[in-house]
Amino acid sequence: MARGYERHHGHAGLSIYGKELVRRCGAHCELCDAQGTKLKIFEVPPFDSEPDVNHCIMICETCLDQIEHPKHMDRHHWRCLNNSMWSTVPAVKVTAVAMLKRLSRSESWATELLENRYMEPEEAEWLEEVEL
Repeated sequence: MARGYERHHGHAGLSIYGKELVRRCGAHCELCDAQGTKLKIFEVPPFDSEPDVNHCIMICETCLDQIEHPKHMDRHHWRCLNNSMWSTVPAVKVTAVAMLKRLSRSESWATELLENRYMEPEEAEWLEEVEL
């Protein structure tokens, strides 16, 4: 199995958290707030030996595809991170800030958002371990 596959796909069997995650997100993508679209479970790295619902977020196929295939990224789609970077769900906040870090290499608006972010110490530690 390719090394990158495990990095982005985590554990098998995450579907056991599906109902709980859909309730939490209100059937909206937790990154871009898209509704009325198919949502997928995304496990935020790093992965423990057992799946953890606190490391999972529900995201639309557009967000998932762009996370997994950065060369196909639509930078304008990610302006939604202005909202999700303030999420009360640590996994959402960490993912949003990790994406902003990726975007800040070429987008000044992403750099500006990063300058205004606030993270709890545990979230900042987690962010240091995330590689998207």
